Amino acid sequence: MKSWLFQGMLTAAIALPALSGVARAGGTDDYGCSNATLKGEYAFGVTNLTIPQVVAGIKVFDGNGNLTQRDYIGDSVPAEFAPKGQERGTYTVNPDCTGSMVINLNVPGAPPPNGVIQILFVISDGGRHIHEVVSQLTPPFSSAPEPVQTSADDWKVASD
Repeated sequence: MKSWLFQGMLTAAIALPALSGVARAGGTDDYGCSNATLKGEYAFGVTNLTIPQVVAGIKVFDGNGNLTQRDYIGDSVPAEFAPKGQERGTYTVNPDCTGSMVINLNVPGAPPPNGVIQILFVISDGGRHIHEVVSQLTPPFSSAPEPVQTSADDWKVASD
């Protein structure tokens, strides 16, 4: 009797963790991410393969779906970051840690629309790293979206 009971307990001890893994694999992929996952300052680097260009900057997420961004495009003279408040946007984070954001450009001298960057992203490292791909770009002085091959990575600047 003791041998049967021990074997049953051993089988259950092995099977239960495996079954919980199966249930998770077939589940809803809810990793607990939300808009609040992104909060604070994130340094970023962009590589644009459509028109050879690099960009560096900082995004500030408010944890509620709003963001601001300041960047330096590697070809401006004199070299300087965009003014504060020139780039604002919104973001949405899904429970599976994917999401999207829209950045509205406010280019001085450009008539509306001033340009829109649409981005799809994946969050990793508990919200400390964001992997981005620009899904659509409507440049300033244009009303038509253009295809692009642009990616970016964002890293949290400081710990909470």
